[in-house]
This record gives sequence, structure tokens and C-alpha cells, in this order.
Amino acid sequence: MKYFITQPTEQRIKEMAVCDRPRERMILRGAEALSDQELLAILIGSGNKERSVNAIAKDLMELLDKKAVVTNDELMNIPGLGTAKATLIGAALELGRRRLPPKRRQISTPSEIYPLVQHYASRMQEHFLSICLNGAHEVLSVNVCSVGLVNRTLVHPREVFTEAVRQRATAIVVAHNHPSGNLEPSMEDKDVTRRLRQAGDILGIKILDHLIFGEEGFLSMLEGNLF
Repeated sequence: MKYFITQPTEQRIKEMAVCDRPRERMILRGAEALSDQELLAILIGSGNKERSVNAIAKDLMELLDKKAVVTNDELMNIPGLGTAKATLIGAALELGRRRLPPKRRQISTPSEIYPLVQHYASRMQEHFLSICLNGAHEVLSVNVCSVGLVNRTLVHPREVFTEAVRQRATAIVVAHNHPSGNLEPSMEDKDVTRRLRQAGDILGIKILDHLIFGEEGFLSMLEGNLF
């Protein structure tokens, strides 16, 4: 089965059908039904004459993919974000961090990883992720290691293991989205997995699985005997 991904749009909110606007969709379907870009668009509120709110939200989403913690100056460097909107977004991000449950999520199956990365499925580019785990297989962090072109990403062990080494993780799960919607692993996916496992063996950080995912599901290379 193939999964087809709806590409994000940068059109202005007022040009969208009412039922497709982020606020209306959130009211009808709940926040969990919205993409990261749509949630950010609600926080930003509106664009300006030069840029639509969706264009600003896209830039903000790309910044947050690269850095888990951003400064107010970095937010204000995004065209269309002024002091008021930048401080609102910074406050929302900090509140979210503070309200996270203190107990770490323990992972025992690939299906428990999927909810942690599913929101990257609708991205137009491949995002290669690492999920760092401690000795009890509790999640320490979810990290964006690389952002690729439309249909491929370049992954180096240095980027994949940086956070794992810093956080003294004992194991990681790697994952990436397939913008094409086809979850079948390519030869490049298999080669990357092999190289990362070899690097992990040297570092003493085991790679438990490699997930390829879309909006409607995922493929576990471990469960598919492709690992």
C-alpha cells in the first residue's frame, strides 16, 4: 500500500476555504489533527503585506527543526516576526517544555516510536531523526540529524550520534520520512543503516531499529527482517 502525503501550502489564510483554515480545523478536529506548520500559524496569528502567515510558519518550523532551543533574536530574524509575535512564540515553547511530564516514555516496540516522529511525515523533504534511549530504553530526546532534498537525504554518523554521545545514551532508534509515500526501503536506506550500525558498534551505542514512515503508518526494518 502507498501512502500519499498532502504538501503544505503557503497561500494566505483568507484565500483558503473556511473548513481548511487552521483555527477552524482545530476547533472541529482537535489540535492533534494539525501539522506542525498549522499549529505555528495559529500561534503567529497573521502575516503582513509581504509574507503570508503560512510562509512565516514554514520558516519558523525549519528553524525549530534545526535547534531545540531558540533565542528571541533568532525568532526575530525570520521576516515577518516582530517583537510581539517572537515573544509569544518563545513563551509558548518554554511553557511546553515546562509542562512535559517528568516521567520518561519507555520504548519496547517500534509502534511506540511512531507517535514521537509522526508529525514529520507531511514534510516535503526527508527528515532523518535519531531517538536517544537510556539503559532502561526510556526516551531521552528526539533529534533532527539531517534534512534532505525532495526525495533523499544525506546522513553521516557524526550527526546521528552527536546527541547520543552528549546525553550518554546506550541505544538509539533512527527514523526518516519518505515524502514519496512509498515506505519500501531503498538500497541507500539499507546502506545507511549498515554504516550506522557499524559506527554504533564502535561507539558502544546500539541501533535498535530503523523506521521509515508516512502519515498513515510506518515500516520497521527490524520487524521486516531488513535490519
